[in-house]
Amino acid sequence: MLTLASAVVTANAYYVHPIIARVAEDFQVSASMIGMVPAFNQIALALGIFLLLPLGDRFSNRTLSTIFVWGQFAAITLMAVSRDFGLFVLGSTLLGFATIVPYLLPTYASKRVDASELGKITATLTTGIIAGILIARAGAGVVGEYLGWRTVYYIASTLMLTVAILLPLSMDRREPSSTTATEHTSYFALIGSMLPLVARYPQVLLSGTIQALSFGIFISIWMGLGLHLTSPEMGYGVDVVGYLALLAIVNVVTTPRFGALADRLGPRLTRLIASGCRLVGVSLFLLFGHSLWLLIIPILIANIFGPVMDVTGRMTFLNETPKIRTRLMTVYIVFMFVGGGLASWAGTAVYDVWGWTGNAVLAIGLSIIVSALSAGAYLRYGR
Repeated sequence: MLTLASAVVTANAYYVHPIIARVAEDFQVSASMIGMVPAFNQIALALGIFLLLPLGDRFSNRTLSTIFVWGQFAAITLMAVSRDFGLFVLGSTLLGFATIVPYLLPTYASKRVDASELGKITATLTTGIIAGILIARAGAGVVGEYLGWRTVYYIASTLMLTVAILLPLSMDRREPSSTTATEHTSYFALIGSMLPLVARYPQVLLSGTIQALSFGIFISIWMGLGLHLTSPEMGYGVDVVGYLALLAIVNVVTTPRFGALADRLGPRLTRLIASGCRLVGVSLFLLFGHSLWLLIIPILIANIFGPVMDVTGRMTFLNETPKIRTRLMTVYIVFMFVGGGLASWAGTAVYDVWGWTGNAVLAIGLSIIVSALSAGAYLRYGR
């Protein structure tokens, strides 16, 4: 149930990927301007996580999850009915700010499982996130092509209303006793405590940086694909972008297996292997960008190894004491979505100037940095 909820609440940020060209046409804005929608969403998400997610170490994860799924419902409904581009961007920004539930749930679950199963459980919840992204991008492309992009958001609003009602029923009202250690800590002290935590656990900073760049690769590629495939050069509809997104279904099988592998090999060694494999795949975007069928090869490789970077990154700190895990997750996710926000804008802006070649070169450069940092983390901290 938590995995299904993770899928729905995560999907909201990704509906725009395949339909971004149609939304831009409807509001009559340029490729660079439409990049504001995902960019502000991701940056607001980072801000919301920084300001709100630490509350998970003080208050009930169930209560917080209930509040913020209702916030997401209100924001995505605003996006569905907006007739002004500014209001649409506002709805997307508020949606990002309220999207902390996918990151509350892993810490909620980590407090209720044995350490030996952490990789498996983290990967299972991550599979829900992957499924949400998959359904959002594939479904939005098809629905947007035949029923209009607004229908996508009406459906999303209905799904969020369902989750807002059912999620509290799926979560245990009782909190583990170890989570009450910060219940008398003030909010500002809780926020301020994250800097000393980063100093004590610097691997979180490194893992967050790696994931920021890794997520940036994913976002910039799909922003570029949404514009490239629907351009006069390629001539496809937004449904084709959605069909390509269906390739991510492979993650439903591969990600839990890589999570179990990381339990055996160690998260940093697994991350290093995954980063090298993805670099090979991302490099093929530059060579195969002219052919829809050849693009399937790098998309599959990136889909398989991208989520492994996130699972292994979280594993590097989710084995620490339960009372600080939510705040460590906060630092990690803030980095991730700042990277995603910057890459959203960079992806559309680069495409506006240099086309698909610019997107491919950007992704390759980021992949090289990710592989180098992953190697450094392995050499410094071990497997």
